[in-house]
Amino acid sequence: MVAPPRLERITVAEAADRYLASVRVEAVRGVLSPATCRSYERDITELCGLLGPQRVLDDVTGDDVDDALVRYQASPDGRYVDPARKGAPGRSTATVNRFRQSVTRFFTHAARECWVQADPMQWASPPARARGGLRVARTALSASAAQALMVSTGSTTGSDRPRRDQALAPRDRLVVALLLVLGPRVSELARADVADFVREPQETRWRIVGKGGTHRSVTLSPPLATALELYLGELRPRLAARRPDDPDAQRALLLSWRGRRLDTQAIRALLARAVARMPEPYRRPATPHALRHTTATLLVADGWDVKVVAELLGHSSIATTGVYLDRIDGELAAAIRTHPLSGALGADSPGLAAESPGATQPSPLA
Repeated sequence: MVAPPRLERITVAEAADRYLASVRVEAVRGVLSPATCRSYERDITELCGLLGPQRVLDDVTGDDVDDALVRYQASPDGRYVDPARKGAPGRSTATVNRFRQSVTRFFTHAARECWVQADPMQWASPPARARGGLRVARTALSASAAQALMVSTGSTTGSDRPRRDQALAPRDRLVVALLLVLGPRVSELARADVADFVREPQETRWRIVGKGGTHRSVTLSPPLATALELYLGELRPRLAARRPDDPDAQRALLLSWRGRRLDTQAIRALLARAVARMPEPYRRPATPHALRHTTATLLVADGWDVKVVAELLGHSSIATTGVYLDRIDGELAAAIRTHPLSGALGADSPGLAAESPGATQPSPLA
């Protein structure tokens, strides 16, 4: 008979250090993305300060976790230099729930390692539901707006004309085209290396490294493959030559004008500049995630099976893909206009005649 594991009474700080070490190992193995790893490190470090680093972890109760969550929500969000950007003091419900997920994962690991007798999250209050208006910046663009974005990307008109050594139009057009046509996560695009693209005379494929170390292979359309070759053949060699001793820069697909790998923030800034050049009737805030929504929504609206779209986006469940399908303005009105029963509502329809005195014919909508 195997003896039960013995409880190891360690401090919150020691438990946090051990847990974050295992998180870094998962990031190295590709199970977690670098961005997720940084998020866990930030959240658990803050949790350590809220609970008290020298406190024994097994002494933490559900009430203690609730108190930590309340204090976390009331504290300023350090991600914002200008608090006015959020529109309210403290942290949002969505941010607190994300922090709660990090804490839940930490205590699950602690229970498995016998640092606590029981997971205190069992007695913590249930998470609040995120409420609020529609986040327009994260919703899909219409087909015409997406086309306008493609056309305006890389434009050098106006007051934001770049210097000659910063002429990056081929790169910018490639970034926006990949986001719109293939719908990758912004982290997947930032991690992409030149070696991830299999370039053959008749076909170009991108082997995407997704969440949890998963892989999927997508084929580029001929125009997209041409845009890739234009960037790789002319612009990228010049950018890579600026940092010949940087091995990461030599591998990376997307480079800055200084020759460094583009990170996710640089890609978001690139997209924001492209949106600012769009014609006024189509212009509205858009994030890389909105372009991911756009890919899913336009493909399904064009008749493609949602399973195909799920495979393209790297979703393990079509239920997840369903969340990405936004209603495009005008679709609902078009559906109503083409409804098979719309013609029965005319002035001369039998249904209206049946309402007149002495009519005996039944309504077709009955």
